[in-house]
Amino acid sequence: MTAGLEVDMKLSDLTGTKYSIIQGGMANIATGEFAAACSNAGALGLVASGGMNAEQLREQIRICKSKTDKPFGVNLMLMNPDVDNIAKMLVEEKVQFITTGAGNPGKYMKAWKEMGAKVFPVVASVALAKIMVRAGADAVIAEGGESGGHVGDMTTMTLLPQIVAAVDVPVIAAGGIASGKQVAAAYILGACGVQIGTCLLVSEECPIHENYKQTLIKAKDNATTVTGRSQGAPVRIIKNEMAREYLRLEAEGADRERLEQITLGGLRRAVSEGDMIRGSVMSGQVCGQLTEIRPVAQIVSELDKDARQVLQQAANLDY
Repeated sequence: MTAGLEVDMKLSDLTGTKYSIIQGGMANIATGEFAAACSNAGALGLVASGGMNAEQLREQIRICKSKTDKPFGVNLMLMNPDVDNIAKMLVEEKVQFITTGAGNPGKYMKAWKEMGAKVFPVVASVALAKIMVRAGADAVIAEGGESGGHVGDMTTMTLLPQIVAAVDVPVIAAGGIASGKQVAAAYILGACGVQIGTCLLVSEECPIHENYKQTLIKAKDNATTVTGRSQGAPVRIIKNEMAREYLRLEAEGADRERLEQITLGGLRRAVSEGDMIRGSVMSGQVCGQLTEIRPVAQIVSELDKDARQVLQQAANLDY
């Protein structure tokens, strides 16, 4: 394979899944049970490490193993205070797929690879993608700023083709993907598959509060905003009272401590308590496309089927 050429491998060839789709590792949401549901539906389910220590995460991994015989993985946020223990535990549990974010997994790569894992770091720039490949990444996940939660500056449509041209490993597209047309666009831009998150929040199996799901279904195209840019930690969330207060204080030059007081525990309030006023309701910009609550299996199968149809139609167009 040569940098700059389209990768001739589907994500499903790497993962052994039915579809070339990864379920995003959403903190406080992507439990072992939810990851298993996504894997059983044909995607690569991920257990998210956010907010957990090594033993708590081990428990969720074992729950996932008990509920699926399909491939699954773990998303490791490298800022996790227990990251060293988690990295070691992933080897002990023989987790076969590891996605990473918020740091460089280089120091753990040798042990992971010797155990047989494939590692897919999430990247938001060409420079970071190159660093991850040098560290030993089997593929990279190019995530545009349309996504929910922690985001970069570049859009998926601009970021993806530049990373595809710059590295010689498969590239997975993430951010702004909730329809077959968007999946097809990712393939045309050189991706080997996609990672999705927001569109799975409105699945029947997703463990978030019903208020959260209904907020997403009612959301319009401009329902999200990005907080935390002044702190170097931008996060895309649904506009609500908490978000507006945060942005006001940010504009006034409030310090990190004051801003963190507003968001502390915000995601848990949204996910577990259904607080849509003061909770941190993370969502990508595709929330405006969401119209109903459906089973995970239906969501991923329709994404794949519709993408195939779009690609076939595109192949038959006479430009």
